[in-house]
Amino acid sequence: MFTPKYPTPDTAPPPSQSTPAPAADVPAPLAPVSARPTVQLTAGSTLALVGGGTAVVLVVGAVLVSMLLAVAVTGISVAVVAVVLRLLLKDLNNQR
Repeated sequence: MFTPKYPTPDTAPPPSQSTPAPAADVPAPLAPVSARPTVQLTAGSTLALVGGGTAVVLVVGAVLVSMLLAVAVTGISVAVVAVVLRLLLKDLNNQR
C-alpha cells in the first residue's frame, strides 16, 4: 500500500534526444546576481540600530515591570480587603 511504484523500463518515457548546446566563450558569473538592493551599514547606521534596539528593550522592560507591579499592588489590596472584611464579620458575629 505504501510502497513506491517505479515505472518499468518499457512504460517509462524515452529520454529526450536533444543535443546539449555548445558552451559559449563567456565565463559564468562567480555568484548569482540578486535583483534586491544590498544594504550598506555605516558606522552611524550601526550605532542608530544599536541605540534603537536598546530603546525598544528598555521600553518593553519598563512596560512589563509596571504590569507586574500593578498585579502585585492589586493582590496586596485584595488581601487587605479580605482581612478587613474578616475582622468586620467576626465583630458582627460576636455582638449577636
